[in-house]
Parts: sequence; C-alpha cells; structure tokens
Amino acid sequence: MEITQTLLLLPTLFLFFLLSGQQGLLVSAAHRHHTPRHLFDWQPTKLFVFGDSYSDTGNNRKSEASSWKYPYGITFPGKPSGRFSDGRVLTDFLAKFIGVKSPLPYRFRKIGVQHLKYGVNFAHGGTGVFKTLVLDPNMTTQIDFFQNLIKNDSVFTPKDLHFSVALVTVSGNDYATYVATNGSVQGWQPFITSVVNQLTVNLKRIYDLGVNKIVVIALEPLGCLPQSTAEFSFQKCNGTENALVGFHNLLLQQAVAKLNNETNSSSFLILDLYTSFTSVFKNKGDLGSIKFENPLRPCCVGVSSGYYCGSLDANGAKKYTICQNPKSTFFWDNSHPTQQGWRAVYSTLRSTLEELYTN
Repeated sequence: MEITQTLLLLPTLFLFFLLSGQQGLLVSAAHRHHTPRHLFDWQPTKLFVFGDSYSDTGNNRKSEASSWKYPYGITFPGKPSGRFSDGRVLTDFLAKFIGVKSPLPYRFRKIGVQHLKYGVNFAHGGTGVFKTLVLDPNMTTQIDFFQNLIKNDSVFTPKDLHFSVALVTVSGNDYATYVATNGSVQGWQPFITSVVNQLTVNLKRIYDLGVNKIVVIALEPLGCLPQSTAEFSFQKCNGTENALVGFHNLLLQQAVAKLNNETNSSSFLILDLYTSFTSVFKNKGDLGSIKFENPLRPCCVGVSSGYYCGSLDANGAKKYTICQNPKSTFFWDNSHPTQQGWRAVYSTLRSTLEELYTN
C-alpha cells in the first residue's frame, strides 16, 4: 500500500460516541494544559526517534511513500528526502534544540557506525503502536531494532544512553486504522485506552534500555487537519474529533505522571502538540516573521478526490497544485505541517523547553 496521507479522516461516528455520556470528560480533557517537569540538567549527545510521519526523516521505502516524491522536500533539502513535509519536521527542530544533528534514519545505518554519532531515527510514516494500514514496522518493532543495536551490535554504550533523549510520536494512525477496519462506535473508548496503554509500555521499555529523557507528543487536534476541515472550506475544526483527542491526551497525561512516579524521576515529558497547534491557529502563527493567513488551508493538494499531493496520472502529468509560498501556510498536505508550520509549533514549545533546560 502506498503511503500518501498517514492519517485518515475520522468520520462523524465520533458524534454518537460523545452522545453516549463521555462528552463532559472528553471536552474538558481537550483543553488541559500539561506542566512538563525538568528535562535537561546535562548535555545530551544523542537523539533516538520512534514513531510515525511526524518524526520520520527517511525510513519509508521510496517505492511506497509520497515523502520520496516531488514536491516533498522542495524547501529543505531542495528535493524529496523522505520527510512528510516541504522541509524540516519535528525531529529536526528538537535535534537543533538539544544541540545535535538530526539523527540518521535507521534504513541507512549500514553506511557506517560513525554516522550514528548523533543517534538513530527509527520512525516510519504510517505506523502506530499497533499494526496499521502499512507494512512498515510498528513502534514495538522499532524498539526491537534499537535494542538490537545496543545488546547485539554494541553500537551504543550505557554512557551514550545516559546522555541521550528519545522522541516518541503517535499522531493518529492507530485511530485511522480503527476507522478503516470498521471499528464499532461502542469500541472507541476501550480502543483509545488500549492505544495509550501500549504507548506506555513502549515508553517504559525505552527507559529500561537506558535512555535518560523521553519526550512523547500529545496527540495533535485531528479535527483541525485539512482532511477534516475540507468539508468546512478550511474555516473551522471538527470539534467532535478533537474531543476524542482530548480523551487520548488525558489518559496519556495520567500515564506519564504515573511513570515519573514509579521511576522516581522526571524522565518522561509530554510535548503538548494539541495546545501548540491550537495556539498557532488562534494567532494565525503571528510570531514575528511567521504569519499564516488561513492556517487550516493546506499548501499542496490533489486536483480532485482520489488525488493527493505528489499524484501523477498514467501519463506522468501532475494531479496536484502547490501554493505560491509554502512559508505562508501551516499545513503542507492533508495532515502534515510545512517546515514553517513546524517552526511555529516549535516556537510555542521552545520557551518551555528553554526554561526546563536552565532549571
């Protein structure tokens, strides 16, 4: 299956779920703000990345992923590089913040151990904590790869791991798969719980392998992705979907607090993408040089249903359009931010991270 948009539209069946009595809990959860604990009191030297297209920098196979097709990568590095954006993604900005180069994608590891100096990116676009609609390795398998590099290949020492940070992204592919496989309305709450439970197992496993600090993203507002706002002419978000996102994020917040308590540490930190995205939307990205006239409208779209950013017809003709200036849009395609979008998100998180860094 070709990976085009790694997040699928979540249908209006969410509405029925909310009407089953969960509305108060979910809506209140959607507006919670996380209070991250102290993160860096030492200088990290490596970044290890696990997850999906929000952090993948080139692991998907070129034959299957839109991230390896033009016009992806036109802003950076100037050609497709396996990133699901016109340029840099969250991984690149976090790497810059902690002072390392963006780590090498796992698929390129055989070019030499010396290239793993700054860590490894194991993330694969389209994947989740469970099996999804793509055949690429889910997060459990990604952590298996990491464990193998440590225990069998002895690529990283305990000291390396102590001076390292892990980034973990889960941006909705498990839920897209649940919808695509006709999951029941009644099953939403237990399924969301199972996703967060498995994510918690994954976080603890990374910690047990020796990684000192683990940053996990809160789920972004899925109802604000262009695939959900298109029906509203990109003028408003789908509040029903965002309410379920709030339930996921509430459970994640509770799980991370429990992990920090059980490990008697502040090793686990949530990066609140929900609040970051919504803040940028509200302010239209008004952060100095960053400005989005309509932050919900994507830059690169298919010319009609059935086509997507990067689509070509049988004759090789383009079946997509690109905006005049990707820097003027928050979203690149139907579910992924532009480099400028990620820069705006990073700007909302940076003050918090810098504060944590100096604590």
